[in-house]
Parts: sequence; structure tokens; C-alpha cells
Amino acid sequence: MYARDPAAEEAGMAFDFKKEYRDLYQAKTKPMRVEVPAMTFAAVAGTGDPNEEGGAYARELALLYGFSYTVKMAKMGSWQPDGYFDYVVPPLEGLWWGGAGAFDGTVIADKSALSWVSLIRQPDFVTPDVFIKVCELLVQKKPELAVPVDRGDLRLVRFAEGSCAQVMHRGPYDDEPATIAKLSSFIESEGLVTDIAEGGESPAGHEATRDFDATEMLDALDVHGAVPAVRLHHEIYLGDPRRTKPENLKTVIRHPVSALV
Repeated sequence: MYARDPAAEEAGMAFDFKKEYRDLYQAKTKPMRVEVPAMTFAAVAGTGDPNEEGGAYARELALLYGFSYTVKMAKMGSWQPDGYFDYVVPPLEGLWWGGAGAFDGTVIADKSALSWVSLIRQPDFVTPDVFIKVCELLVQKKPELAVPVDRGDLRLVRFAEGSCAQVMHRGPYDDEPATIAKLSSFIESEGLVTDIAEGGESPAGHEATRDFDATEMLDALDVHGAVPAVRLHHEIYLGDPRRTKPENLKTVIRHPVSALV
């Protein structure tokens, strides 16, 4: 359960995950270690250039955002999930996969070969039964999403990330490699190693991004709050690139870590 601010609750303020969990969402430009607990996410996955207009990434995000705001706006309808409270929809997050060899965000030779899991955190009152109901409401409102919903493109998953290191990147996404290099140096200085899955350690032993299986990856993440066997490069987008100048973008970059053996 969430430790809600009594004063904010009494004032009728919406619960804001970014403010209540600052250690997870308000990273510093100086790298730091963090223990990431179990959370529930709505998730989609696929392969393709995230910048392609009308591409797979854009289509799946429409589904992800549609679901998340349908949950949020249940406050306006005749049905609400048990335990519902008003909240600010959390930011978009992304797990990125680069195929054979670990992808740590530093080398992007071909963006069309990138695979991704896009996530938006959900309040704990979004249970599997609530997920089914919200999907029904979403399709009623947006019939064009019926096919991807019926196909199972959208999933509800719950997992923890465990021990991680993270840093705030400020500026364009293409400038992330320098920030990631700083994060990698910090991880090494802490006597740790980056624990990002190699290409051959994907759920089905895939050797290349083009063999990425979205269903299997989402299955691998749905571990009922445990830390999944497959751990990936993680980004949390605190700025909307459609409305924010590239130099003002803020992105939390998080890498799973483990002890040096």
C-alpha cells in the first residue's frame, strides 16, 4: 500500500508517484544506487524504430496510454475499481533490448533493430480482474484498439528490479552515451557489475534483436513481484519530447547491478 500524505489527501490532491517516490523518479545527475521494489505496470512490447511515424512503437504507445488514462478517468464514470483513488498518471518507461550482446544505450547502429518494452506504472488497485474490465471500457471508447487488445498486445505485469544504479540525463536522447559512461564508471567504482542480459540470455535464447519475441519477454517480466531473470537497460521519461525542447528533456537512466564475482 502507498503511504499517502494525509494533508494532500485531505486537500483532495491527486496522488503523484513522482513526488511520493522521489528516489525512483527524481534521480540526480550524480549516479546513485537504488533498490527498486515490486511494481505493477501496463506493458506493451515490440521491435522497430521508436521515431518512425505511425510505426509499431507509436501504435503500441497509443494502446498503452489509452489503457492508462481509462483507468485514471474511472473517477468520472459509473464504475470504479475497489480501492480507487485519484492520481497523476505516472511517466512512460522503457526497457530496451539490442540483440546479440548487451545493449547499454551507448551504441545504436540501426534504430529499426531496437526492441523495447514500454511501461506505465499502475496503482495497486489495478488487479488482473480490473485490467480485463478496463480493456473492455477502452475498446468501447476506441473500437480501433479492439484488434491489439484481443491479440494480447497489452499486458499487466508485476516485477521488481532489485539492486540498480541510476542517473538523471538532461538533454537530447542521442546524447545519452556520455551520461551512461558516467553511470558505468560509478558502477565499477562501487565494486559492482552491470547486470544487463546478453542477447543469448533472452527468454528463448535468442541471438539477435530481430528474433525478439514480445510475448515471451512480457511473460519473463510477469514474475509476481520478483526480480526477473532478464534485466534490461531502463529509461524513465520525465519530459514529453512532443512538448519539450530537446535540451530540456529529463530522462532517468537505470541499470541493474550485481556484485562482482
